Amino acid sequence: MTNSPVHATHPALIARLKRADGHLRAVIAMIEGGKPCLEIAQQMQAVEKAVTNAKRALIHDHMDHCLDAEGSETDRAELRAIARYL
Repeated sequence: MTNSPVHATHPALIARLKRADGHLRAVIAMIEGGKPCLEIAQQMQAVEKAVTNAKRALIHDHMDHCLDAEGSETDRAELRAIARYL
């Protein structure tokens, strides 16, 4: 597998994940504070979607910038491996 270089998109990805982390902490506080389950579930859905979108952006960026266009056997294997997470 290829090394994991820092991509131009990584700072934005980090910002997304930090926001998701803040939302997750808020969900925990909501549970501890006895908020209604519907409100908690809605916020958990938002956290889940944020993390899923961040993961998808990371994988697409990796596929666009880390795998050779010629498609060596190593790159094809790596593409198969990372595509499982989409």
